[in-house]
Amino acid sequence: MILRALCDYYDALARRGDITPPGWSMAKVSFALDLDEQGNLRGVIPLKITPEGGKKEVPQFLPVPEQVKKTSGVSSNFLCENSSYFLGIDNKGKPERSRQCFEAAKELHHKILDSVDSPAARAVCAFFDTWQPEQAAEHPVLLPYLEEILKGANLIFSVNGPYAQDDPAVRAAWNGYRAAKSAGAVSGRCLVTGQPAPIARLHPAIKGIKDAQSSGASLVSFNAPAFESYGHEQADDTGQGLNSPVSEDAAFRYGAVLNRLIADRAHLQYIGDTAVVYWAEDAEPLCQDVFSYAAFGNTEIVTDTDLQGVVEALANGKEKDINGVRLDPYNNFYVLGLAPNAARLSVRFFLRNSFGQFLRNIQRHYERLEIVRPTYETAPRSVWRLLFETQRATQASEDRPSAGKLDAELKKLSADLLYSILTDGPYPVGWLSKVLARIRREQDVTSAKAAILKAYIQKNSKNFRCKEVASVSLNVESDYFPYVWGRIFSVLEDIQLQYTRIDNPGARPNATIKSRFFNAASTTPEQVYPTLERLKNSHMDKLEKQRPAQYLSFSKQLAELFSKITFPFPKRLNNEEQVAFFLGYYHQTQKRYEKKEEN
Repeated sequence: MILRALCDYYDALARRGDITPPGWSMAKVSFALDLDEQGNLRGVIPLKITPEGGKKEVPQFLPVPEQVKKTSGVSSNFLCENSSYFLGIDNKGKPERSRQCFEAAKELHHKILDSVDSPAARAVCAFFDTWQPEQAAEHPVLLPYLEEILKGANLIFSVNGPYAQDDPAVRAAWNGYRAAKSAGAVSGRCLVTGQPAPIARLHPAIKGIKDAQSSGASLVSFNAPAFESYGHEQADDTGQGLNSPVSEDAAFRYGAVLNRLIADRAHLQYIGDTAVVYWAEDAEPLCQDVFSYAAFGNTEIVTDTDLQGVVEALANGKEKDINGVRLDPYNNFYVLGLAPNAARLSVRFFLRNSFGQFLRNIQRHYERLEIVRPTYETAPRSVWRLLFETQRATQASEDRPSAGKLDAELKKLSADLLYSILTDGPYPVGWLSKVLARIRREQDVTSAKAAILKAYIQKNSKNFRCKEVASVSLNVESDYFPYVWGRIFSVLEDIQLQYTRIDNPGARPNATIKSRFFNAASTTPEQVYPTLERLKNSHMDKLEKQRPAQYLSFSKQLAELFSKITFPFPKRLNNEEQVAFFLGYYHQTQKRYEKKEEN
């Protein structure tokens, strides 16, 4: 299913002229070796560029002949390689291997270009015949760029201006060479297309996934007997690919388009260690832009457009126009999550749905998150911000913690959370557990944590009493004990604060009932209530004498709240009841702040 969808996406991009043809791929290129027609190196052309909004130069992505899958052995690419293969030198301290790499590249280029009547082909062959690797480090043309070149930068050839791979005769020679190689492959029925075709022995390397192998990781591969079947051992060069027969053409297409998706940094998103890519079946890039905004809060791609209005219209099944492009809510849309796993890539999830349905699921998630909050908090609660609430407060203040700072459990939780949002399914239980743990540890309920508790209960809970208090703002009618008890605790906290300020306005108590009893009140109310009652009576006695108006206000609030509950208190509250306590505390506290803002 995944490979079929990727191949279809390749075909859609090809119809739009937006992807390289079979046998070609996009590669990061840092420098071009400028040759004259006799093959002499006369200059080095820097090809790095500074991306829009970036500060550091990065290699260009250029179309080059399809690259081989690198292993520990010596294997050269055609017309695009590093210094080991094109110059015979590197900084790895193994000159003998560098020489072998150079000889392998020389043999490959002669094999493909010897019979080609083209100035570019003759110049490249002449370069390999005349170049002296032992003198490369002193070559005056290379010296200004040598340090960077030796770090593994990709190089291409330029002959009198144009790149060698752009020469029509050279391109024809490469396509012919590739076709001849396929002629010797084992034929079979392709699992992707269903048609008889040469079967790919090795599948393409997928490059650019964070923490995966830098040379590229495989989506499909077989490197142990446990993965093999019907005698198709990995040692058999012709049989290995038959464990999962995919044609060379289909393997190229899915590899080319997946590498393109990962290289598109504007649309690649990381959630934990999971790389998330997404695309529309008709290859309309604006669908990716709108999804990027809806799911991840990216507002930098499409400007001067009411993106929220676009999302709402599409989520409701209505077509929408952006810059003259009509977006169809019933267009098929795909989301793929990949994570590094040794030499292969692990598929965390693969989702297919209509574009509008994905947006509708995301909208429902954000609706569940709606809760009253301070006026100064306006930032949207993206997936990353929700994950922050499971981290230590110091780490949560960072702009975006890297996957390396997340434990294995949270890495998986991040992918599970996004999966729940996109499918409108139940939220992962671990999300609630981690947020509750942070609340107990920090002894505070932030607006983001309260929003998470509310959303979780609305989606996952079957307790209708708990659901009735998972509201946007204070539910003054509810008599659900944990919720009312949370409200009472907030009032008791305010009573202590006002008591402290009688003699010293603006002061705060050194040890508050929140710091001493918050966790106990949320878990074992029966045990902590007598102590809180004694403290309340002490505070209220002083307020009655010195601030009678406040005393009357607090007395009225407590009388109203205690009338909603009965004694004795429960001995223990379960997780969902604790959520209700925290929501009651949060709602009541926000109501208190609202009154202060109004005053």
